[in-house]
Amino acid sequence: MELILVRHGYSEGNKDVKTHHLMPDHVIPLAEEGFAQAKESADKVQEYLRNKYNKTEKTSAGCDDGSHHKVRLWTSPYLRTRQTAEPFACISWKDGCKIVGDHREDVALCEQQFGLFDGLSDEELQIKYPDEHLHYQKCEKFEGRFWARMPLGESRFDVALRVHQVFGTWQRDLEKNGIQTVIVVSHGVTIRAIVMRWLHLPFEWFEKEPNPKNCSIRIIDCGKDLGYL
Repeated sequence: MELILVRHGYSEGNKDVKTHHLMPDHVIPLAEEGFAQAKESADKVQEYLRNKYNKTEKTSAGCDDGSHHKVRLWTSPYLRTRQTAEPFACISWKDGCKIVGDHREDVALCEQQFGLFDGLSDEELQIKYPDEHLHYQKCEKFEGRFWARMPLGESRFDVALRVHQVFGTWQRDLEKNGIQTVIVVSHGVTIRAIVMRWLHLPFEWFEKEPNPKNCSIRIIDCGKDLGYL
């Protein structure tokens, strides 16, 4: 099975952290630059799939009948990931037939829940939640940020647990429906958690691995990390 992991485009929250004070995380939209990034990223994935897979089986209408190579698009239900995913749903083979068979969402692919820490700087956290922030700093000091849970939110450990729930669905899709490639449009922490669990990497890897850039594309094929396009 092949995973194509895409982080959402540049959002209003990335542009101005104060956006998190005005609206909850799940409704923060893409910034103008993010829409352009999403289109460029979708074009790259389209080119990659076109070059890698040649269509050999066609219907009488000239379109791929789906038995040659099946692709499914999965997204987080957050607004910015839905917006990023739109051009991916439209990518096509050279003859115009759609590459993506269908588009599904799963709440397990959403962003880490930052709880009361959402949108606050370290200086603000020290003032508003001094005890909780001190605990977080203690974990971070010993390379254990992975384990530190946000008050009323999640730790990266929690995210790693929940993303694993989707793996069974992907595996059944491969075995029962022949879905060979899964495109996942999600969030930075969530994508790192997917890579960690899929490749059976230790939590120390997560601590050192930088967050992917907006609309970056990471390929994992047959259990091997091929890096970024």
